[in-house]
Amino acid sequence: MPITIPLEALDEETLQAVLEAFVAEEGTDYGHRDYSLGEKVAAVRSQLTEGRAVLVFDEGTESVTVLPKDQIPSDF
Repeated sequence: MPITIPLEALDEETLQAVLEAFVAEEGTDYGHRDYSLGEKVAAVRSQLTEGRAVLVFDEGTESVTVLPKDQIPSDF
C-alpha cells in the first residue's frame, strides 16, 4: 500500500535527490521552451510545498514518486 511522505521527513539532500530522480524519469513535455533540471525541480518542489502534489512511497516497488493531490484516492 502506498504511503505519503511528509516533506519534513526528508533532509534537504535526500529531498533534492528524490526530486531530481523524479524529474529525470518523468518525461513530461514542457512545451516549446527547454527547462533546466533546476527549473523543473523547483516547479515540482513548489507544487509539493503548496500542497498541490505529494510524495508517495510504494512498498511494492520500493520507489518514491510525486503525484498530483487530485490523483490520490480518497481512501489513501
